[in-house]
Amino acid sequence: MRDQYNKQELQEFKPAFGLANKHIQTLYPVLFRKKIQLKFETERFWLDDGDFVDCFWYGKPERSHKTPIVILFHGLEGSYRSSYIQGMMNTLGKAGFSSVLMHFRGCSGKMNNLPRSYHSGDTNDAKAWITHLDNHYNGHKLFAVGYSLGGNMLLKLLGEWKEESPLAGAVSVSAPMQLEASADRMNRGVSLIYQYYLMKHLKASLLKKYKSHPMESIIGIDENSVKKLKTLREFDDAYTAPVNGFESANEYYKKSSAKQFVKNIRTSTLIIHALDDPFMTNKVLPDQKELPLSVKMELSKNGGHVGFVGGNIFRPKYWLEERILAFIKKLN
Repeated sequence: MRDQYNKQELQEFKPAFGLANKHIQTLYPVLFRKKIQLKFETERFWLDDGDFVDCFWYGKPERSHKTPIVILFHGLEGSYRSSYIQGMMNTLGKAGFSSVLMHFRGCSGKMNNLPRSYHSGDTNDAKAWITHLDNHYNGHKLFAVGYSLGGNMLLKLLGEWKEESPLAGAVSVSAPMQLEASADRMNRGVSLIYQYYLMKHLKASLLKKYKSHPMESIIGIDENSVKKLKTLREFDDAYTAPVNGFESANEYYKKSSAKQFVKNIRTSTLIIHALDDPFMTNKVLPDQKELPLSVKMELSKNGGHVGFVGGNIFRPKYWLEERILAFIKKLN
């Protein structure tokens, strides 16, 4: 797969010396990046079905100042605590942008109200939040950045909205644009470690719902069966698919994968992806020739999953933030 992309298409991201390995790139920001202390202003946004999403602002703008706003969408089980979110918001703030993270349902530390939570193809909550911002902050330019699961969701959203998108630009990072291929990759080799970590958190969140909802009657399995789930596909078959109206994980993956929606995107969009991403194979990538003029896909040989750590081991530089900021500033 890598051979189909020529050198002109590969970007000039250079990993820090000694940090080129895809797993080191993926884990270094999580384990070693210094925490950034940001003062957030929180806003609870109520949805039409009676549920809510918690939105964390950094530098919330005055309506009259027309400050551009960047909306962030985190990855699977991510939150305002995620290093890539804090780093991006800090970078945006220094550059004069307001930013706001829309947590997916149940990810802010507060359990959502309904038995369901969120999934890779659920664009309705994000559409409602973006539309609210467009109405409330009329005249402010809106941008969006999605990471991993949030990146897949964002690309699908843009493809569904087509010419109707109120966003001036968008960036998707390390998105599993073909969900089945990503789920299969997570069940092989060293990626099993990542899957184990994610499953631990996903099962814990689901088990909490058994205390406030009749989950066994809703999805048909008891708590002990939840504890025995080992793979993301098993979890999606047991919970994500049925609670969201899909017949199976396969149907969920097929309908929620962003790859099929990219051709319909009309918003200026940048896709950033590393060819060594351990969360997926390169089967998730759309063909360069099929991309619309509005979409640019930048591939790098290294970078891991939401990694892209440059500089050096003593003074790392988080290239993603520099690249995303440059793209957004060009459109502002």
